[in-house]
Amino acid sequence: MRLSKESGDIEDSSSGKHFKQLYKLGEELGSGAFSTVKNTEHRQSGEYFAVKIVTKDKLTEEDEVALRDEIDILKKLEHGNIIRLYDVFDEKDHYYLITEKMMGGELFDRIVQKTIYNEKEARDVSKILIEALRYCHERHIVHRDLKPENLLLASEDDDISIKIADFGFAKRCTKPKSLKTQCGTPGYVAPEILKGVLYDSQADMWSLGVIIYILLGGYPPFIEENQRELFKKIMKGRYKFHDEYWSDISDDGKDLIKSLMNIDTETRLTAEQALSSKWMKTGDEVLAGKDLGANLTKFQAFNAKRKLKATIKTIIAANKLCSLGIDFKQLNLEE
Repeated sequence: MRLSKESGDIEDSSSGKHFKQLYKLGEELGSGAFSTVKNTEHRQSGEYFAVKIVTKDKLTEEDEVALRDEIDILKKLEHGNIIRLYDVFDEKDHYYLITEKMMGGELFDRIVQKTIYNEKEARDVSKILIEALRYCHERHIVHRDLKPENLLLASEDDDISIKIADFGFAKRCTKPKSLKTQCGTPGYVAPEILKGVLYDSQADMWSLGVIIYILLGGYPPFIEENQRELFKKIMKGRYKFHDEYWSDISDDGKDLIKSLMNIDTETRLTAEQALSSKWMKTGDEVLAGKDLGANLTKFQAFNAKRKLKATIKTIIAANKLCSLGIDFKQLNLEE
């Protein structure tokens, strides 16, 4: 395994050694239902990574299959804008997944900290995401859960070191319209998935359209507290470009969104086609002159609400576990 250009070849799982013999665990970075993510240092090289520690006895048979699919997929992906899986340790009680460490947090959190924001910045981010998806789709891999939480930054100082993360729902798709599992996140999920029909990589392109809409407008295209009504709007492709936020945005940007958030999967743009769209080819100076300051304020409000909802969900999950007599802190056991 080659962890970096600087470190050269160093010991990995193929050496036959256990994870703890090769790595030193650090602080916790996050946790889920059956996994914990921690900072970790490779003892030989001194390099830092993130490790996802999955507790085997908490996995259902279905969970285990999904995890193995995720590992298999990530092993095949080596792209500058996709989170890298370096190594996997399959041990008695745990899986240890060694990935690159994301130092910059979520992309949306970085954007809302800006004081100046223009259409060129939104276009540049969109282009990076489209290129990463093209790479996945060329390899017949569909992400199936594109959303702000899965768009991370590798660096605290670099705004374009964007990485698509969390391939837990990703699936290989070698034939058109051959996937059937209903998965994804409300608000970003494609209509064909909600309708329960067979689908393919075009589902990712719909989700990307939603993300670009937010990058430009500062709020999501589908807003509905009632999930049933939300899904109805998505399945009908019912959204608007409200004049208050969209009147000064380029028509080419809006046209790209329309071509991505198109309920007809046959005419919805592929990643390759999206990269050839007029908005992608518009001159930097033209787009840099289109200020999104007013929309940035809207973006900040949306992002704050999004983060609050995530916090509330975490608290509710903790309370549910406590009500079952489970100590939530024990889910984050030290190794």
